[in-house]
Amino acid sequence: MNKNDLVASVAQISGLTKADALKAVDAVIKSIAKSLKANNEVRLVGFGTFTVTNRPAGEGRNPRTGEKIKIKAAKLPKFRAGKGLKEAIA
Repeated sequence: MNKNDLVASVAQISGLTKADALKAVDAVIKSIAKSLKANNEVRLVGFGTFTVTNRPAGEGRNPRTGEKIKIKAAKLPKFRAGKGLKEAIA
């Protein structure tokens, strides 16, 4: 499922127009991203939890040349599925 499929599904289930469903989906995505950028957790009971994890700097290798490269530290989004989502797909 891609974003357009998601918007169509939200529109069908909620009775919204596709334009309104697109606004709703975009608002949810932006809200989650804004909260994660502020280093806050987003917990949707029954669905899951979005968090930010810190990946430390490290050293890796270029797969083509084999030379060592430095990998910068980074903040990465992480999603942990909730009980309701796990049960829905089991």
